[in-house]
Amino acid sequence: QVQLVESGGGSVQAGGSLRLSCVVSGRTFSTLRMGWFRQAPGKEREFVAAINLSITSTAYADSVKGRSTISRDNAKNTVYLQMDSLKSEDTGVYYCAADRYQGGRWSFSSSGEYDYWGQGTQVTVSS
Repeated sequence: QVQLVESGGGSVQAGGSLRLSCVVSGRTFSTLRMGWFRQAPGKEREFVAAINLSITSTAYADSVKGRSTISRDNAKNTVYLQMDSLKSEDTGVYYCAADRYQGGRWSFSSSGEYDYWGQGTQVTVSS
């Protein structure tokens, strides 16, 4: 049973920072491609960032590019999302997701690409 557990959410003022963490268990972490998504109230879940098996291969939504950094520590089975210069529009529930690597092209921004999901962690940014 693969489990993803997020932490690090909270309430911050605009301009502040948060670091989200997601610990994965139940599967060899190094074989999982990882992503972060978020869902604001009344809106669809949207892609935020993704990291491939290689720690140097990352991708970001335009809305967070330059303000966020995704990273992974395979020794700790953990993926991180560092978010800086937070804005009120960053408010939402942030979900960690994992995709079993099976080769081929990776549609990292598509939620349907991912096999496992965490329960989410709330991020609230006040202006």
